[in-house]
Amino acid sequence: MLEVKFYDRVDDELLKFAVIISQTDGKWVFCKHKERDTYELPGGHREAGEDIFTTAERELREETGAVNFTIKPICVYSVKGKTRVNENENDESFGMLFTADITSFEPLHSEIESILITDRLVDNWTYPLIQPKLLEEAKRRGYYV
Repeated sequence: MLEVKFYDRVDDELLKFAVIISQTDGKWVFCKHKERDTYELPGGHREAGEDIFTTAERELREETGAVNFTIKPICVYSVKGKTRVNENENDESFGMLFTADITSFEPLHSEIESILITDRLVDNWTYPLIQPKLLEEAKRRGYYV
């Protein structure tokens, strides 16, 4: 079973992922990977030597085609339990959750097949045990209504 936890901060070297809750004109922005039939929040792995804020900006550009945007950190999250990244039940991986408001896009040039801009949350999540909880925490912290 997976457990999602939230922190105000952790040591920077623990942060391996950035996830960005994104909107444009008051609508949600979700990504559809070329190899999946599900949707997810933009985000991904931190590259060597990259700070987590740069990771968030890069992933937002790569996965949505965002050109102009504002981005802000919300909090640190962790996922504990066996996942594609965590090999064991007791492993815990950490990421930074961000929010972004996108004002312009360019065509996609990545592993993302398409983006979905919608006024409601998706039902068919790629990570249904994780990403809805990230949205709930952002809402609890006052980022979304």
